[in-house]
Order: sequence, then C-alpha cells, then structure tokens
Amino acid sequence: MTQKIAVCPGSFDPITNGHLDIVYRGLSVFDKVVIAVGHNPLKQDLFTTDEKLQMIRKSVGDDPRIDVDAFEGLLVDYLHKIGACAILRGLRVVSDFEMELQLALMNRRLCSKVETFFLMTDYNHLFVSSTIVKTTAAAGGSVQGLVPDPALEKMREKFPMMKM
Repeated sequence: MTQKIAVCPGSFDPITNGHLDIVYRGLSVFDKVVIAVGHNPLKQDLFTTDEKLQMIRKSVGDDPRIDVDAFEGLLVDYLHKIGACAILRGLRVVSDFEMELQLALMNRRLCSKVETFFLMTDYNHLFVSSTIVKTTAAAGGSVQGLVPDPALEKMREKFPMMKM
C-alpha cells in the first residue's frame, strides 16, 4: 500500500509550537509528514538552513512518521521528487487565508495533482508566528512556551538578553 505523504513547508525561522501542532495533527490524516525548510529570498533569515534543520530534528525526535528536509525551487517539484501527494498548511487568521489561497491556487496551476490541506490553528497558537517570536525575543521578552525547547536554546544564543 502506498503511503500518503504530505509536505509541511515553511521558512521555520524559528519553528514554533504552532508549526508542530499542525504537523502532529496532520499525522491523523497522512501516514507521513515531511517538514520541508524552504528558502524565501524575499525574507532575511535569523537562522541558517542547517540551524533550522537541527532545531526541527531535535524538536520532533525520532518519530518515524516525520521527516525533516530542506528544498530549493518550486514546492510542487519537491513534492514530485519525494512522492508526496499533498501540502499541509496551518491557518491562523483571515489574512493567512488570503495568502494561502493564492499559494494553493498557484501550486494547483503548476501541478494539477497537488492538493493543499488547511488545518485551523489551535486557539492556543492563534497569535504565534516566527516573526512575533523573533520580535519579542529581540526586545528581551520571553518566548518560552511559544517554541520547542531546541528552538528556545538557539533563540537564547541569538538574543542573550531574552527573558526565560
């Protein structure tokens, strides 16, 4: 039987507990979820791709249903390369939906076989984004509980004045 594989793409700069919530909930629908770190040339990243991969791998442990990888280029090409059938995305607020709808439609235009599955973010994570985590940490605030422990450790290295 063929595995149903979904890709959960993102910049994960850093990964948040909201991201992980989407991945683990996605496992109720898919046999395997690949957390795929992509590079957005329009964004200035705080962490290198290697740092992100390390944080994510430490965060998910050795769960055989989760793979962690990096990709460049078109997401639909990456899905084809690894044999995935779907894109898994989380939605927090209405503005997320507007952007995600455009991305889903473009991905569908590029490859008609690709489906995008949206999961509503758990209410505990509605306000959490990588951007708000970085902004809070840079200003010295605590982001404990918003990111997994491996990400918290890396944030502490970048922002030593961050409260714990």
